[in-house]
Amino acid sequence: MSTLQDLRIDFERRSRRSMSMPIAGTIVWSVAGVAGLFLPLKSGVTVLVLAMALIFPLALAVASVRGEELTGRDNPLSRLMGACVVMVNLLWALHIPLYFAMPRFVPLSLGIALGLHWVVYSWIVAHPLGYRHAIVRTLGLLAAWWLFPEWPVTACAAVVVAAYALTLVEMARRPVPALAQPAQIASEPA
Repeated sequence: MSTLQDLRIDFERRSRRSMSMPIAGTIVWSVAGVAGLFLPLKSGVTVLVLAMALIFPLALAVASVRGEELTGRDNPLSRLMGACVVMVNLLWALHIPLYFAMPRFVPLSLGIALGLHWVVYSWIVAHPLGYRHAIVRTLGLLAAWWLFPEWPVTACAAVVVAAYALTLVEMARRPVPALAQPAQIASEPA
């Protein structure tokens, strides 16, 4: 049986710092934020909603270039991250009604919801960067949404992109334990 530390080391080795999703998110939120400058509110929100579907395929491409295992199932911590992705995507049950009833709320709801998994990521890698990301992102989104009511897509996108930028720098610089020694992980059935 593997220890939690062995699983964490294996996760780090396979994921190579897990940077593909935040890189993809930065690109997609940037594009949506720019669109929000030029489009009426409902159209900007529509672009944002549709753009969210591009994050995962783009992350797969980035992961391929980086040699990062994005969808691994051999390590239980990778499966936990997969469960977190399912968890945040269940919140589309909230985003969709908001889109039709109160589209101005969608950039706020998407920005917060799609950042919740950072808490679990932080626990997995035993580093506070994910906690900081989730907290700064949530508080920043709320402030931007209130302060720029005429530009919610662009304001919220700017916060998400800034949070990603700070987190990506921290991810690249943080020490990662014993990546040179791959752990032997016993595969568990899903």
